[in-house]
Amino acid sequence: MTGGELTLGAVLAQPEEREREIAAQVETMRQQITQLTAQLNELGRTADEVRATHKTLLALPDPPPALKLPDHPAYQQIMAVFTAADASPAGRRRDRADGLAAATVRPAARRHARVHGPASGPGRLRLAARIPPREHGDEAF
Repeated sequence: MTGGELTLGAVLAQPEEREREIAAQVETMRQQITQLTAQLNELGRTADEVRATHKTLLALPDPPPALKLPDHPAYQQIMAVFTAADASPAGRRRDRADGLAAATVRPAARRHARVHGPASGPGRLRLAARIPPREHGDEAF
């Protein structure tokens, strides 16, 4: 044999090598197809959710027209009093006190309410002192 001649083993090795390369490419493409299929399915689910949301929004009734506030001077005076009361130091203290009343409920009572729901009966939990207790027979709370 001369240097330019191919041996039988070399000739048989070329198709085997090419076959391994093709098999690797096939496996890579199958993995890509699997990933793209998963992405396509997710986009399809998202599109269905958007369609359902759009349909729901279209089914909502039109909002009621905005209320026209009275132009009467007495109304303006009343609103000014409320605005001043909220901005006053007493208003800020009241707001802080309301927040503290809710925050200072006994920890055991908070745990009970979290685990068992709001208490019922005459001894039920009150988060703000301004809420009057309900009648004993009223269990709707």
